[in-house]
Formats: sequence, C-alpha cells, structure tokens
Amino acid sequence: MKLIHRFAYFGFGLTLGVIFLVFFLSGKKTSCSYFPNARVLKNIRANKWTFSEEALRSFENKDVDTSVVSRILQNGDVDFGQSETQREPCRIYYISGASQELKNLELQVENCDSTATIMDVKLKK
Repeated sequence: MKLIHRFAYFGFGLTLGVIFLVFFLSGKKTSCSYFPNARVLKNIRANKWTFSEEALRSFENKDVDTSVVSRILQNGDVDFGQSETQREPCRIYYISGASQELKNLELQVENCDSTATIMDVKLKK
C-alpha cells in the first residue's frame, strides 16, 4: 500500500471520529477534572454552600461581596500543604484567588459530603 493511501485512510478515519465526537458529545455537560486542584474546586462548587457567622462578619469587615466566593471557587488555587485533606468526616481546604485582584484573599472551606461551609475569609500578606 502506498504512503498516500495510508494517509487517505488515516484522514478518513480521523474525520469520521471527529464528526462522531462532535455530533454525539456536543450537547453533554462533560468536563475534565484530572488534577487535584480542579477536582476539589469542582466538588465544592457541586455541593450546597453555606456561610458561617464568622465568614459573614469577615465579608462585612473586609468590604467583600459573597460573589467573590464563586469567582475564587471557579479559578482558585488550593493550598494542599495547609489544608486538612485527611480529616473526617469533613475536610478543610484553604483556597486563594488566582486572579490579580483576588490573590490576596483566602477562603477556609469545610467540605462535607453534601455541603460546603465557607468558614472564614482572610487577607494574605
């Protein structure tokens, strides 16, 4: 078989595969969360959020809106060194903002099976 025929068969198969994926998987809400940071943030976003009294006071004292929490949980960085990942039944994660305007804010989140409680909001130095 000539090299040009091999490329033609490969291109035909590749085209059919891409069309299959686009056609059948385009309407699905699929996502890839392979890294630990992305998996933790996705799990917290999927749970029901509650705010502790201390967190609500911190929002008032630091002039921070609760919408900042959703922005940090969307693109934040989890500090696994400081977090208590082996704690039972609820794990505690420290998540800081990734963008320039939110990088000095850090959330303390207690992540349980069905709820995620925002425990505190801190200003990093």
